[in-house]
Amino acid sequence: MAKAHAPVVGDCFKAACPAREIVTHVSSRWGGLILAALLERDLRYSEIRARIDGISEKMLAQMLDVLERDGLISRTSRPVVPPHVEYALTASGRDLAQRFMDLFRWIGANVDTFVTAQKAFDARGKAQP
Repeated sequence: MAKAHAPVVGDCFKAACPAREIVTHVSSRWGGLILAALLERDLRYSEIRARIDGISEKMLAQMLDVLERDGLISRTSRPVVPPHVEYALTASGRDLAQRFMDLFRWIGANVDTFVTAQKAFDARGKAQP
């Protein structure tokens, strides 16, 4: 009888932990935005690109592959002409995307505080040690 493997429990503070790679992916410039964009509904590549202002085609393609590899999104290709590919959140991706949306809403609601702090910092010049 094969021995059951204990689930891997991550510690993102450890450099060698596999969870650190996932944190890097989802907290990148585009990872969380892609997940949040898919929260409303499944989207085609062009719809994701239109939703996320400023992302390049190359970066979007790379990040979709990374997030699919991580099990956060799924890719469904329909054999039609022209090809029809849709991206959707997995259960884990949906759970994580909701957390990003909560964060994005909080940041949006408090953006004035951050802009004020940035202006005050810039007015002082470089921070003193």
